[in-house]
Amino acid sequence: MNMKNFTLLLIGAFAYFFGHAQGGLRGRVTDSSSKAPLNGATLELKNSNLTRNTISSKTGEIVLNNIPDGSYKISITFVGFETFEKVVTVAGKTVDIGNIAMKRGERLEEVVVKAVTPPAQQKGDTVQFNASQFKVNPDANVEDLVKKMPGIQVDGGQVKAQGEQVKKVTIDGREFFGDDATAALRNLPAEVVDKIQVFDRLSDQAQLTGVDDGNGYKAINIVTREDRRNGQFGRVYAGYGTDDRYQAGGAVNFFNKNRRISLVGLFNNINQQNFAGSDILGLTGTGSGRGGGGAGRGSTDNFQVNSRPGITTTNALGVNYSDLWGKNFNVTGSYFFNNGVNDNNTISTRQLLYAGDSTNYYREVGENQNKNTSQRVNMRMEYKIDSANTLLILPTFNFQSNDNYSKVTGLMNAQNGSPMSSTDNTTRTTGNGYNFNNTFLFRHSFAKKGRSFTAGLTTGLNNRQSTQNVASISSFYKGTIEYDSVLQQQHAETKNYNLSANLSYTEPIGKKGILQFNYNPSYSSNDADQKTWHFDAGTGKFSQLDSSLSNVFNNEVVTHRGGITYRFGDRDKNFNIGLDGQSTTLDNVQTYPQQGTLKKNFSNLLPNAMLRLKLSDKSNIRIFYRSSTSNPSVNQLQNVINNSNTLFLTTGNPNLDQSVSNRLGGRYTYTNSRKGNSFFINFFATQTDGFITNATYRASQDSVLTPTVTLYKGSQLSKPINLNGYWNTNTLFTYSFPYKALKTNLTFNAGMSYIRTPGMINNLINQSNSYTYSGGIVAASNISEYVDFNLNYSASYNNVTNKIQPTLNNHYFSQVAGLGFTLLTKNGWFLQNDLNNQLYRGLSAAYNQNFWLWNIAAGKKFLKDQKGELRLSVFDLLKQNRAISRTVTADYIEDLQTQVLTQYFMLTFSYKIKNFGKAPERKRAEGMPEPGMPGGYPGGGGGRPEGGGRPWN
Repeated sequence: MNMKNFTLLLIGAFAYFFGHAQGGLRGRVTDSSSKAPLNGATLELKNSNLTRNTISSKTGEIVLNNIPDGSYKISITFVGFETFEKVVTVAGKTVDIGNIAMKRGERLEEVVVKAVTPPAQQKGDTVQFNASQFKVNPDANVEDLVKKMPGIQVDGGQVKAQGEQVKKVTIDGREFFGDDATAALRNLPAEVVDKIQVFDRLSDQAQLTGVDDGNGYKAINIVTREDRRNGQFGRVYAGYGTDDRYQAGGAVNFFNKNRRISLVGLFNNINQQNFAGSDILGLTGTGSGRGGGGAGRGSTDNFQVNSRPGITTTNALGVNYSDLWGKNFNVTGSYFFNNGVNDNNTISTRQLLYAGDSTNYYREVGENQNKNTSQRVNMRMEYKIDSANTLLILPTFNFQSNDNYSKVTGLMNAQNGSPMSSTDNTTRTTGNGYNFNNTFLFRHSFAKKGRSFTAGLTTGLNNRQSTQNVASISSFYKGTIEYDSVLQQQHAETKNYNLSANLSYTEPIGKKGILQFNYNPSYSSNDADQKTWHFDAGTGKFSQLDSSLSNVFNNEVVTHRGGITYRFGDRDKNFNIGLDGQSTTLDNVQTYPQQGTLKKNFSNLLPNAMLRLKLSDKSNIRIFYRSSTSNPSVNQLQNVINNSNTLFLTTGNPNLDQSVSNRLGGRYTYTNSRKGNSFFINFFATQTDGFITNATYRASQDSVLTPTVTLYKGSQLSKPINLNGYWNTNTLFTYSFPYKALKTNLTFNAGMSYIRTPGMINNLINQSNSYTYSGGIVAASNISEYVDFNLNYSASYNNVTNKIQPTLNNHYFSQVAGLGFTLLTKNGWFLQNDLNNQLYRGLSAAYNQNFWLWNIAAGKKFLKDQKGELRLSVFDLLKQNRAISRTVTADYIEDLQTQVLTQYFMLTFSYKIKNFGKAPERKRAEGMPEPGMPGGYPGGGGGRPEGGGRPWN
């Protein structure tokens, strides 16, 4: 079926199913005695697949739309009244539960009952933390709050929960700053938070079908306090310091019932990148992203990065908008602008692996500057057409421009220390690119319980262009010195267009079973055009085309995937098992410098399974298995040499095959609400056949590759290949409990990981095995908002072995210990301290360091309600800041030191905006479900950042 006919068929399916219906619920809650409506009563609708919540309006009305067919238990609660419970069946229409007359509870004479709020609660797959049980200072943001919670870490701009990266943060069930979890946590004050919910969020498609498709991810939902949902709040600040260091910015939120607008700004030269986690990394030249399995230093294939090492000057603005247009149109969106200049001087030592006992050492000193401007837009539009039809639209757009300068001096030494070669290389790359994606999802629920149809269409368009100028001189020592120079300009453009669809139909089987049929066709076209021109001294221009360094290539991928999944479940257990069949065609066509075609076909059977068991009210277990495939990128396929560094040449490989991965994982969760204890165990293992890694050839003598490119003795040529044998396993244990004598929450964690990476060196297969054992403890105070401290210690022991050169097996150790505290007086004086020690052992000699990073600040709060603050801060008081890392691959081990921010003093003024509307007269009972939790939730059933870290002030 060609793509035109497929698109027409999909449009026809939309048109046919658009007019059919789904279910809803409505009613009215009143006081049985006075007959008055109850404003703010909480309704929970729940079965084994879904939990939904809402609250009654001022007139007592309760409305809940877009409910999948099925049988549900509803509970209505209100402080001082007895709980109302009822079982309802939704079958394609709105169920009217009528007037619910709530009875008042029995009056207790002369008895005062004080409820004890637990720190954490287990609600099906969701772990819920009560913010009131984690004391932080009045100026803390949500990131400061969640750092105190068991199983949540924030490090290097990434948020992790229960060992997995958090990919989305929502507020009251609604998206906040798109996929940028860091922005959501850093730009919202902790004082507005009632609860933090950590859960496995289903994909948008799975939320509509009710069947887990394996594309879910870890997410956090922030439940706001009821008295903080209307008003304006935030903080603005400005500061100036020594060495012309400066900062200014703020975050201001406007909350008015359903409409919520947040504005954020950031202007500084002190490494603050509070919401750069999803900003686009500038193009760094052609040929990047070829390395497989982590080989090579960087890849721009994912088009996104976290906080960068070095020193960054940032000018950034962002806005988030969320509103309900009418009763049925829910809209959220965000826009970011980011202009950054990153300076990063580096020193690295790389130990190159060979067969036998020989090895070479490469030392490099780099001077780098990257100027990047990016804009991105994310939107989510959900339209509830009627009581049974829903349309979801998810457009995203990214644009970037980039200017990157790099000057590198490198020296290659033999094992005995004698020099073999050196290079002096200057590269400048300018480029721009855009990325547009849009997804349409439509769901229709039939009148029969459990029967539904879902259709999705995703389109994507991507374009990147770059110009790279390279000037280098390399020296090769052979008794006499031989020189090789490069003076060239390279133009590259890559284009990508993709189109995919997902059709799903569910049919009930018995009382607790659902059978799902799915079909997922997709098409992708990828074009790569690279031309290299040498400098012509006669004309003074880059006018000599080098066909051996030029290539025009097209890659088309057509995939048909279909299968069946059976789901069985009730309140205490859920079980999925499915099998998909997949057919993929890779069609590679080269049109320059020579013409050639290569077509490959792949057929796969891809099983999947998931089991969730509720063991008790305190514990549950979840186990899953998934299989998937991955196709090589156009950069990995394009057969053209990249000679920007003549000592390390790279090329593509049009003969690459598809890789197939199997992933097994599990999680055990135990939460004792009464004692405040929490225990988590997470396990993940991934095995990949046809893993894309590197084949490296290190020359023992000079070899002419093209008329203009020579592989000199001691230099290397790398290209991606497929090899079996990749493994990645990880286990994490976390135990947390309150130590009441010190009013402190203690968290212990321990982890083990094993990574086996295959590679090829001079036609010999190597296996690099990396074993990591880690552990740590965090003691977070829970005393009061006036006294806040955090003690932490973490250590990691790593053992690395290699198959082809056991003599280079090594082990190394690192540790981080820290003490942070904030002391605040009632009249506004404060003192803050952040002291960290880092220790490295077992690295190359120059990198075995032990240093301290000490930041300290003091100041005074003033003005009405202490909204103003004047602060004097010192960053890196001891002038010892460093940034060190180690990279282990199948063909080398590298130690790297990057530029960091050093000591400065700064005086900062900040002003807190705090204007909340009147709190509701009545609040819901503690421990009742929260309003705003979105459908599809399965809840029913400090280390330092890179580059020396975000400055502390």
